[in-house]
Amino acid sequence: MEPQPSLKKKTIGGLFWSFGDLIGNQGIQFLIQIILARLLLPEHFGLIGMILVFIALSNSLVDSGFTQALIRERNASQTDYSTVFYFNLFVSLLIYGILYAAAPAISSFFSEPQLVSLVRVLSIGIVINAFAVIPKAMFAKEVNFKAQATINLSASIVSGVLAVGLAMTGYGVWSLVLRQLSMNAIQSFLFTASKKWIPSLVFSIASFKRLFGFGWKLLVSGLIDTFYTNVYFLIIGRQYSAAQLGYYTNASRFSEIVSQNLAATILRVTYPVLSSIQDEHERLKQSYKNITKLAAFLIFPVMVGMAAVGEPLVLLVFGEKWLPMVPYFQLLSIAGMLYPILALDLSILQVKGRSDLYLLLEIINKISLTILLFLAVWLELGVIGLIGAAILNTYLEFFVNSHFSKREVAYPAKEKLRDLLPIYLLSFGMGAVVWALGGLLEIAIFFQLLLQVAIGILFYIVACRIANITELKTVYGLIRSILNKTK
Repeated sequence: MEPQPSLKKKTIGGLFWSFGDLIGNQGIQFLIQIILARLLLPEHFGLIGMILVFIALSNSLVDSGFTQALIRERNASQTDYSTVFYFNLFVSLLIYGILYAAAPAISSFFSEPQLVSLVRVLSIGIVINAFAVIPKAMFAKEVNFKAQATINLSASIVSGVLAVGLAMTGYGVWSLVLRQLSMNAIQSFLFTASKKWIPSLVFSIASFKRLFGFGWKLLVSGLIDTFYTNVYFLIIGRQYSAAQLGYYTNASRFSEIVSQNLAATILRVTYPVLSSIQDEHERLKQSYKNITKLAAFLIFPVMVGMAAVGEPLVLLVFGEKWLPMVPYFQLLSIAGMLYPILALDLSILQVKGRSDLYLLLEIINKISLTILLFLAVWLELGVIGLIGAAILNTYLEFFVNSHFSKREVAYPAKEKLRDLLPIYLLSFGMGAVVWALGGLLEIAIFFQLLLQVAIGILFYIVACRIANITELKTVYGLIRSILNKTK
């Protein structure tokens, strides 16, 4: 069944501004990251990488699953928002105190004395972020991403300029710390000012129980997912040098620019939209299926293409001192292919209110990853082995997630595989052509990369047209719709 015009218009508008946020905000951040990578050393990024898991886990604890619960709530009240705000603020202050006290132990674990002060300062961002949780949830609930795009872009530019200036004057790793803190502060201030929301002096136990009843399972699953997403930083930081962790950190961020950020863009638009039709079973299934295929159509070729041009891309963007990160970047790009599909599977469980299944899936998938990581460490396969474990686990997750999500939307793994396999094969075919072309060309790196990208895009479009991939027409129609809006 076709979406109603109002829903379709709302989705396209949300995608337009959310994608604009992705291109603008992430584009600026990526540009800043390139400049900082050329000014700083891999060790500086490695030190920040050692702290990431603690910051990420703390932010998940502060949110406690309430954001998704509020977005899903059809008639969230001022009492609901105020209750969540005070709880988030209290938890953020509590966690900051714990991290402040634990900083020496963290420093000792990694054998890096600098981490004591770095942890204590960078953790301030956890408290700052707590002030923006409610305004962000309100904007997401309204599918209003225009304001978010503007705010995020402004924060990226100001914090980026500050970080570059500090790096140029010799502040080293502190330029990365102050970049993050200034971005947190600017975002929180602008989100709060734009929404003009002020909490009431009320804390409702009933609201807390109702929202937490849905959100606590998402909290636990979110903590598990966050820990395992960042566990590589812990293992590499503990087992290897700060420089190697620096290579992995930038490779990870570089590859995630497309996979996780584009997935986040799709999810933050589609989750509130799909939540609004959660009781219309056939319509929900068709919308979910179309979004899954469209996500694969956009992300599969980009991730494979990035892996295929990994060496010239890293050399051109980051410089020769970062060449050791090339194999990490290539493998992480392949590992990130299925991330948006896996995220959509979990999102549909949230839409249907099955946070219990969401939690169960996180536990099952992370048990398998734990086994694979243990084998990689035990067999001393190095960083490459750790990333290989991640790749294998994503394919196991695909089948496990599909098995459980089919109960809610009747979209089984067999049908999903039939929908995605043509796009998957065409993407790898394109990647093989692009990679082979790179070995034949003997021209300047910039022109080699330009030619490889152009040939890759042309090959993929022609191949999709020959194979009659319907998503090509969908994207073409979306582009026309966006262009018509700008006229």
